[in-house]
Amino acid sequence: MALMHEPTAPYHSAQDALRVLETVAQHSTGATDTELARGTGLAPERLTALLRMLRREGYVEQDADGAYVTGETLRRLGSAHGHEQALAEKLQQTLDRLRDAVGAAVYLSRYVDGEVRIGPYADSPDTPAVNEWVDFRSSAHATAIGKSLLTQLDHNARRDHLSRHKMARLTSRTITSDRLLLSRLESQPATVPVLDLQEYAVGTVCAAVPITAGSSVGCLALSLPLEQAHRLKRAADALNRNAAPVLLSLAI
Repeated sequence: MALMHEPTAPYHSAQDALRVLETVAQHSTGATDTELARGTGLAPERLTALLRMLRREGYVEQDADGAYVTGETLRRLGSAHGHEQALAEKLQQTLDRLRDAVGAAVYLSRYVDGEVRIGPYADSPDTPAVNEWVDFRSSAHATAIGKSLLTQLDHNARRDHLSRHKMARLTSRTITSDRLLLSRLESQPATVPVLDLQEYAVGTVCAAVPITAGSSVGCLALSLPLEQAHRLKRAADALNRNAAPVLLSLAI
C-alpha cells in the first residue's frame, strides 16, 4: 500500500518535538534553553512553542534551576511495562483536551489491514458523538473519517477498498459513484480538512484531518450538529493545529 501525501504540519511538529526530547535525554542533569537550541537547531520561537506543548503534555518538566528534564508522561510511555495502558490513557487525555478546545466530539481513526478502524474518541453531553447507524467500516465513502483515510492511499488501494465495500446511499447527499468519489479524493489537498456535510447522517456535519506518520495512515475527526455547521471550518483548523500531541504519543 503506497501513501499519496507528503507529511503534514502536525507530523513535522511531532518530529521536531521528538528532537527536543532526544536532546533532553542526552543531558542527565537537565538541558537549558541554550543547550536545546544548539542540540536541535530549532529557531527560538519554534523551540519555545514546542517546549510549552511538551510541558503541558507532561513530556518534560523544569527543575529548580529552570533546566528541562524528562517528564512523567515520557517515562511512562517509554517503559516496556504498561506501555499500552499508558498510551491509551494519554491518548484519551489528549482527545478530551481537544474536545474541549474545539467544542466538538473528537475521534482518532486509523486504516489497518485494509479497513477503517475507529479508535478512542472524546464526547460529552454538550458534544455528543455521532450515532453509528451504519458501520463506519462499510461507509468510508460517506464519512469525513473514511474519506480522509482513503485520500492518504494510492489509487489502487482506494479502488481495492471500494471494491470490497458497496457505496450505499445513506442520505440524499451521499456520493455513490466511485468515479466521482475517486476524482474528489484525487484532488483533495493534504492540508485541507475533508468534510462530510450530511453525507453519513442527516443533521450532522464532520471534518477530518490526516495524521499520517511513516507508513501509518490515520486521521483526527470531529462532528457537530447541523445547527453548528457555521463552526465547522474554524473547529477543523483548530483540530489540525493541535494534532501534534496525538502523533507524538503514537510515535513514542
